[in-house]
Amino acid sequence: MGFLGCGSEMCREVEVAAAVALLGYILIFGPSSTNADTDPSDAAVLNDLYKDLNSPSQLTKWSPNGGDPCGESWKGISCSGSRVTEIKLSGLGLSGSMGYQLDKLTAVTNFDISNNNIGNQLPYQLPQNVQQLNLAGNGFNGGLPYSISQMTSLKYLNVSHNQFQGQPSDMFASLTSLSTLDFSFNAMSGDLPKSFSSLTSMTDMYLQNNQFTGTIDVLANLPLDTLNVENNRFNGWIPDQLKGINLRTGGNSWTSGPAPPPPPGTPPASIPNRNHKSGGNSKSDGGSSGGGNGNSGIGGGGVAGIVISILVVGAIVAFFIVKRRSRRPSPDIEKLDNQPFAPLTSQEEMKSIQPSSATSTKTFEIPASINLKPPPIDRHKSFDEDDASMKPIITPKKAITIPIEAKQYSVADLQMATDSFSVENLIGEGSIGRVYRAEFDDGKVLAVKKINSSALPGAEDFLDIVSKISHLHHPNVTELVGYCSEHGQYLLVYEFLKNGSLNDLLHLSDEYSKPLTWNNRVKIALGTARALEYLHEVCSPSVVHKNFKSANILLDMELNPHLSDCGLASLLRDVDQALNHNAGSGYSAPEVAMSGQYTIKSDVYSFGVVMLELLTGRQPFDSSRTRSEQSLVRWATPQLHDIDALAKMVDPALKGLYPVKSLSRFADVIALCVQPEPEFRPPMSEVVQALVRLVQRANMSRRTVGNDNSSSLRANSDDQDY
Repeated sequence: MGFLGCGSEMCREVEVAAAVALLGYILIFGPSSTNADTDPSDAAVLNDLYKDLNSPSQLTKWSPNGGDPCGESWKGISCSGSRVTEIKLSGLGLSGSMGYQLDKLTAVTNFDISNNNIGNQLPYQLPQNVQQLNLAGNGFNGGLPYSISQMTSLKYLNVSHNQFQGQPSDMFASLTSLSTLDFSFNAMSGDLPKSFSSLTSMTDMYLQNNQFTGTIDVLANLPLDTLNVENNRFNGWIPDQLKGINLRTGGNSWTSGPAPPPPPGTPPASIPNRNHKSGGNSKSDGGSSGGGNGNSGIGGGGVAGIVISILVVGAIVAFFIVKRRSRRPSPDIEKLDNQPFAPLTSQEEMKSIQPSSATSTKTFEIPASINLKPPPIDRHKSFDEDDASMKPIITPKKAITIPIEAKQYSVADLQMATDSFSVENLIGEGSIGRVYRAEFDDGKVLAVKKINSSALPGAEDFLDIVSKISHLHHPNVTELVGYCSEHGQYLLVYEFLKNGSLNDLLHLSDEYSKPLTWNNRVKIALGTARALEYLHEVCSPSVVHKNFKSANILLDMELNPHLSDCGLASLLRDVDQALNHNAGSGYSAPEVAMSGQYTIKSDVYSFGVVMLELLTGRQPFDSSRTRSEQSLVRWATPQLHDIDALAKMVDPALKGLYPVKSLSRFADVIALCVQPEPEFRPPMSEVVQALVRLVQRANMSRRTVGNDNSSSLRANSDDQDY
């Protein structure tokens, strides 16, 4: 049917022209709209996010413009249909910022950017329909954005190990689906928000290591299974409703003695339903109307109040009578109070660095008549130290159970996997034992460390140490997979890292091997620093490595470092004697050579030595060199602040491909770590921040300066930006 008012011939011409135009539109615009698997709006947001994060190379397949995140399987991106539903970018060393368009990702339900270096304020714009939000370990500061209050689907919120300050806004009333909240290791202060009482699905809450004040009464009626409020400034009484859960309350100013009785006529406190089952039968409070034997009429409430008052007074009198009869003589109490008792590694703190890793609850069964109170945590003490303060009181009635988070293997299993520990499968040997490559029937390849039996304690001590090691979870710490304690054999099974050790890559590579670029050396230093920061400042009690060296830094296929032998020094009967070889290796701090005492500061010194290895490519101690150059620290330290001398010290394998400013800042960190006086060496958290700033400055310089005359060098240097 033609257009109104036109001749038949003209109508046909118009219709043909319209068809041609439509076909042209499809040919021109069709592919971009029909072939792409990703919603254009989602793709545009990810393009901008990539640029805001300084276009990092570790985000493989990402692009600053165009691209197809879903169809091209961008790193860390998961989709459903054409919409991006998950962004998982944990532990990739990302820097920069998160931009201001994330609220446009309306289909994202899981957003995890934890354990990176994005140290600035959080943007207000965050994915609003997210169910799991993990922002831990980035150095974020300021306050939490109020937009979190609109995330009504949120079930998991982790902002631990940042620098958030001030009192959280009272914005939690709508988060009724939230079941896990982790605010630990920040600088939050003030009283807890009153809207916490609306978190009716909350089962796990971690508030430790902040500066919160006031009481925790607002949490009393939540259906909590786990609550950690250690190391804050809380006061008042701990609500009775919370005393039947996995509760940690040390390091606060609680009011001692029993809580005051409620006023007459007050109904007893309700205990939250911890079975988390809806539709259960609720207990009647006896106050409903209707027939039966219920008392009615004037004065019923007054009579009930009098009865309750009498019961309360009777209970108080009975309490003091029982307390008086069961009181010990004062000398016995003094003896008990003077007994040392230290808590074991806090699993809630482990869970906050690695939320995805499974954690187990330690069980302490103590006789009801004994009230043991642990002293404040000493974060600078290692569970490797054998002093009496690290040993709990053992009584016949007390049992301590620490589940091992690792698989138990039999000797037969490991013999089969290593071909009876054949020389062909031997991949390393150290002071603790030999390491073998193990290939199992399912094709999985692992590393088996066979502990020297002559240096081992008993099986019980071995399992105790293994249980502690199995709770160490960090991206830069070698993961314990399993263990074996059978027929006098003690073995540990670890993840297998194909690139070997840093020592091998620096000192044993042949002329055909590709040398480590400056970019990768900084990456290895930062990742290893994060591992030591975790051991020293996150684990409680602190873990002193005692055997830190480049041979114990293992590398994966992407050259990410994994620190091995964490916590293993305590497997040896005589640590000082077993590790005495370190005194001549060039890694040991001066105080260790003099006293044999290892501390977190001696680990910092050893870390500085490894940084010197990365800088110079030299061994820490090389007897083949002239006397003045045999000790790397003695030779290098006087030259670390001389830019001309520094340029001559750099590993010749780098062939001059490094930024001079980055080199100078790297040397400044080394100088701090290898100071002869341990008290002047920085904590590892400061070392991490210094290396993060080094990377961030390099990224900013790259963005502002752009191309320079070194472009011809960069073509061969694998992106030398640090």
